[in-house]
Amino acid sequence: MIERERLRQIFRLGLPIMGGMLSQSLLNLIDAAMVGHLGQTSLAGVGIGSYANFIAVALVMGLGASVQAMVARRRGQGLQAELAVPLNAGLLIALLLALPITLFGVLQAPRIIALLNNDSAVLAVAVEYFEWRVLAVLAVGLNFAFRGYWNGSHRSGVYMRTLVIMHLANVVISYSLIHGLFGLPVMGAPGAGLGTSIALYLGALLYGWQTWQAGRSQGFLRKPPALIEVQAMLRLALPNSLQQLFFAAGITALFWIIGQVGTAELAIAHVLINLALFLILPGIGLGMAATTLVSQSLGQQNPEAAYRWGWDVARVTALCLALLGAPFWLLAEPILGLFVSDPQLIELGAWPLRLTGLGMALDAVALVLTQALLGAGASRTVMLVSLGNQWLFFLPLAYLLGPVLGYGLLAIWSLQIIQRGLSSTLFALIWQRRQWTQIRL
Repeated sequence: MIERERLRQIFRLGLPIMGGMLSQSLLNLIDAAMVGHLGQTSLAGVGIGSYANFIAVALVMGLGASVQAMVARRRGQGLQAELAVPLNAGLLIALLLALPITLFGVLQAPRIIALLNNDSAVLAVAVEYFEWRVLAVLAVGLNFAFRGYWNGSHRSGVYMRTLVIMHLANVVISYSLIHGLFGLPVMGAPGAGLGTSIALYLGALLYGWQTWQAGRSQGFLRKPPALIEVQAMLRLALPNSLQQLFFAAGITALFWIIGQVGTAELAIAHVLINLALFLILPGIGLGMAATTLVSQSLGQQNPEAAYRWGWDVARVTALCLALLGAPFWLLAEPILGLFVSDPQLIELGAWPLRLTGLGMALDAVALVLTQALLGAGASRTVMLVSLGNQWLFFLPLAYLLGPVLGYGLLAIWSLQIIQRGLSSTLFALIWQRRQWTQIRL
């Protein structure tokens, strides 16, 4: 049993992050619903553009966990006046990485998207959507760095409130641009891309204003990061960013594999992935609480407490995901009907959605211990295990079962459940061995 005080700490830190992640999931679902009723071509195009953009932003996403781990470690060491110094390093790295990525994405958008699909109607939507989204790579990097600072300093409520405001703005702006409300042009599906980018920059401005108010005494934009601090940040962030990059490429490759099965499968897969994220992101949110708790315990020279935090958060997460997943296998058709009106698409996605709901609790250990290991500084281990499981096991077999042998979308989704169980087993073994307690940040 988990002691009541430890549960309080998990929920006090984890619930705001989880709430923010749930709002992000809802945003993804609302985007899918807004675009889904424009037809399967628009839905497939936005799906391809989204996953191409996921690759573009992956290199800056690793900054979130790295900033969070270093801030929490300093908090555990009692260095309150230096909590924002890792944030300064993260913001600098985000700027240096985002500018060339954005330039390359804008100039090469048609060629990048053409690698993912050969349907001209789908490509027309995907290219324009991607061009708008890639303009916000800098905003994503800044947001992830700010997120790491607020979560690592035990003020995750700021993260949740900012994310909710950003997502509400995204819904209003995107819907208005899609349909041409308030005198705006009717942009259709690409309007969702522009609306999301505007909302991301709004979120970065909100984070910056709040950090200016509360973080100046902790070194925010007052203490320039030393070279050794930038190097430490890069050492932590690079493996995590590479993992995010190859994970994003893997999701995009999966989308390409499903596209070889058929356009209908491609369209419903975009909805299914966003529904799966509705469960995964809250799990990652609780895992991010483990990042802070583990790193802070290690900063206090208490590896046994760090070890216990990993397992305690994993137990709580498994229960939460089981409860959140229950409607997916009980009410699969009505849920899919919220996003698509084509009975063929609903029938095609019903069983994969049921499997998503039934199998999500298997993913809890991997979701939490991945974040806990990042808090310990074991980003290279996380990268190797995650990418090996995805690229050496799942994707080759998905291609074999889907396009080659013709078993279709259901077989690919069933294989995903097996992959989740394997990933959780591997991370549990790594956590149990405790070699991560020897890492120094």
